[in-house]
Amino acid sequence: METNIQEERAQLKTTLHERGMRMTPQRQLVLDALLELEHATPEQVCQHVQRSTPTVNITTVYRTLELLESLGVVRHTHLGHGAPNYSVHEHKHVHLVCHRCDRVLEVPCEVMDDLRGTLRARFGFALDASHLALSGLCENCQKEIP
Repeated sequence: METNIQEERAQLKTTLHERGMRMTPQRQLVLDALLELEHATPEQVCQHVQRSTPTVNITTVYRTLELLESLGVVRHTHLGHGAPNYSVHEHKHVHLVCHRCDRVLEVPCEVMDDLRGTLRARFGFALDASHLALSGLCENCQKEIP
């Protein structure tokens, strides 16, 4: 796994350089946190970063996430109420969020292929299923309902 993180780190650094940006220590810390956590709120990223660098504050994390998202390096998804969850752009799947127990399942984007085709055919709309969270009830919570 460490090799994969190293490869992703190098690729992200290249992406920044191609867009005329440099990899600052703060950007590296935020990206490393996202690579390790896979999904995280800005607050979770900040807590992770502060373990090694306590001087990095939440404002720096928010600004860094906004910049990285504007460059297409990271993206956010709303998994319900509260802060968005961020991940590196290569991390693509649909989130199924149980609104009763807050469990989040990750499923391949291909599960949305039929809907993607219907939306394209009927409305000319191109669905980006990699940036999607669907709300409902998980299997366990459905069993608990009489």
